[in-house]
Amino acid sequence: MSTSQSTIDFLLDQLSGLADVHARKMFGEYALYCGEKVVALVCDNQLFVKITPPGKALVGPGYQEGEAYPGAKPSMMIGAEFIENGDRLCELIRTTASALPPPKPRKIGRRRR
Repeated sequence: MSTSQSTIDFLLDQLSGLADVHARKMFGEYALYCGEKVVALVCDNQLFVKITPPGKALVGPGYQEGEAYPGAKPSMMIGAEFIENGDRLCELIRTTASALPPPKPRKIGRRRR
């Protein structure tokens, strides 16, 4: 089952308080970006936020870990009650993005002749 467009639309609406948040479709699911950093994945209509110490502190001790897809790194599974609070969700995404390192520069492949 893939993520519905309505789920992405709702998440982006909740995150409208942040200037540079967008989603990119990948393999039938979505990556959620804050600036150039991937901060979360949305798979099967479930939000999986990357784990960072400040993000864990913000969510609190009751957070659940899960994998967005088989073999993925563990992420924080964010429940509906957290998502419905747009201000709190914005704070989590902003905090997570701040704690993540900058993305690695893309490697430019060699040209074939």
